[in-house]
Order: sequence, then C-alpha cells, then structure tokens
Amino acid sequence: ALEPLSVGLAIGVASALTGYLSHPRFYCNYVECCPSAGQRLNATALKAQLDTKLFGQHLAKDVVLKAVMGFSNNPSPKKPLTLSLHGWAGTGKNFLSQILAEHVHRAGLRSKFVHLFLATLHFPHHDQIKLYKEQLQNWIRGNVSACPHSVFIFDEMDKMHPGLIDAIKPFLDYYEQVDGVSYRKAIFIFLSNAGGDLINKAALDFWTSGKGREEIQLKDLEPTLSVGVFNNKNSGLWHSSLIDRNLIDYFVPFLPLEHKHVKMCVRAEMIARGYAVDEKIVQAVADEMTFFPKEQKIYSDKGCKTVQAKLDIHEDT
Repeated sequence: ALEPLSVGLAIGVASALTGYLSHPRFYCNYVECCPSAGQRLNATALKAQLDTKLFGQHLAKDVVLKAVMGFSNNPSPKKPLTLSLHGWAGTGKNFLSQILAEHVHRAGLRSKFVHLFLATLHFPHHDQIKLYKEQLQNWIRGNVSACPHSVFIFDEMDKMHPGLIDAIKPFLDYYEQVDGVSYRKAIFIFLSNAGGDLINKAALDFWTSGKGREEIQLKDLEPTLSVGVFNNKNSGLWHSSLIDRNLIDYFVPFLPLEHKHVKMCVRAEMIARGYAVDEKIVQAVADEMTFFPKEQKIYSDKGCKTVQAKLDIHEDT
C-alpha cells in the first residue's frame, strides 16, 4: 500500500505540473492565443519593416503606422479601426496588410485570428447576396467572440457586389456591444483598385507642376478619393453606409510606382531568394516593365506585381 505522504506528494506534483502546463504563458508558446487586453504593438519593429519592405509609399506608411499605433495604444477605442487601401495593382496594398497582420498576430495570414475574404472566391454569385450577408455577419460575430483582436481583410473590393459590404455596418459603428459582443478591438481592412485613376492623376499633376512626390499629403487625395469611391458603382463601396456614416477611418492612397521603386522591388526579391544583387539584372528586369504616360513613361502600369515572374527568366544568369 502507498503511504499517505507519498500519495499526497504525487498529487501535489501532478497538480503543480498541470497548473504550469495550463498557464497561458506556457500554453501560448505552443498554441496560438488571442493577444491579451494589455498587449501593444511594437511601433519600432513595424516602422522598420515598412521602411525596408514597402517602396514608394510614404503616405501609406505614415498614415497606417500612426493609425494602427494610436489604435493599439488606446485602452478603450470607441469603434474598430477601419482602413480602406486604394491604388493600382502591384503598388503594395496586399503587402502592407500582410505586414500589419503579422504584427498583430505572429502567424500573419496563417493565423486563425486573421481572416481574408476574396470577393470572387467567397461572394461569386450576384443572386446569393442575401445569403452572403448572413454568412458574413455570422463569420465576423463568431470570430470576434473568439478573439476581440481579430483582423478582417477584404480583398478585391472593386469586384464585390454593391451593398454587400453594408452588412457589416453594425460591427463598425460606435456601439459598445452588438448582441453582447464588442467589436471595438477588431481591425477591418478593405483593398481596392478603385480610385487608382484618381490617385495616378493627382500624382502626375504634382510631377507636372514640378513638385516632389514626397510633397503629396493625405489631404491632397483623401477627400477626392472618398467621394470618387462613393460614386463609383464598381468600387464595392458605391453609396455605402460605411462612407455615408463616416465609419471608414482612413482612405489610404497608394501612389503609382516609378522606375526607381521597381528597381528597389527587384533588389528586395533577389535578396529574398538568397542571390547577390546584380545591378545589370536589376536594370534588365526594370527595363522589361511597361510605364505610363506613353510619352513620359514615369509610372509602372503594374507596379511591382510582375517582378517575381520576370526575375525567374534571369535566374540562370
């Protein structure tokens, strides 16, 4: 028979071990956990990554960094942070949202607390809008209930059916709770090509007038961008209550990329592949890109979107 002291000691050790293994600090080293209420983003690390990986977007970097850090440092925000990123393909919208997701949740887009919606994949049929609205509300409600710091990214907004995104309006508004759930710590990001023409025209006007690219400020673009998107039937935000009720915190413009920015993308991709940077190859890849306007050829019409594919051709070199 076991001595009472031995049995007691065994039970004590087992209890202590169970308590240690179930402690959040230990448990969350092996299983992804929702960030705690007091957890803050690392502003220095986020800024450094944006500076070294996102090229030619001084406006987007500045606006998003300030917006996200202000939101993160606010212990009691009045509403979720809602950002709408606009610009032509290849200018960095997806890249920035990916970087931001990784700083909120270490696993980034692989995190169970980061949710990516693609209009053409998740909402493909026009006659199913009522069903999509119900599904969207249920998805968001369920995920925010599981983690208040959830991140929702809506890509291809310009391909989304008009009115669909208004289904999430109650979650973005200034409510303390909706059906017992608070959405105030969540982040919503919309990605759209809509408004890209307006942004490109403004950038070209600055260039034509002899002003530097870095002189462009948010106030020069945001009012025109928000109105343009609101009146664009192919924006996904056409006559949206999200704009009408001022629930989108920032309309973030992504400027068209110049020749020098494309070359920066090529160098970054070469380094990511473990290659030594060869300026001849950098120049060759950049020269294969197409630029507009036709006469001046200032801006890449695909941004950096095809850099990876074009670099593949030069891999043997």
